[in-house]
Amino acid sequence: MAALLEPFVWMLGVVVNIYITVVLADVALHWLVRFGIVDVKNTYVVKIGELLTKATAPVYKKISEKIPAVSGFDFSPFILLLALLFLGRFIYRLDLMLMS
Repeated sequence: MAALLEPFVWMLGVVVNIYITVVLADVALHWLVRFGIVDVKNTYVVKIGELLTKATAPVYKKISEKIPAVSGFDFSPFILLLALLFLGRFIYRLDLMLMS
């Protein structure tokens, strides 16, 4: 039975890692725009920003409903990254259990 579950657990871990990368890219792009390093008039930047926002905004919104911004600083990406890292580690340990 474990041999059947192991590929699904592995794939779930891959999806979590990809989403971590998406969240980090979203945060990095927002910082680059905020500090004026990246021009918001560039169509590629706009398209990438829209894509990243569509992928992360629903989750950020759910987190922001529970934990509001403090002094104008939104902790949603940080909390999401912590949750994803925890989930990734849990999946890794589950994968190790299934393999043994």
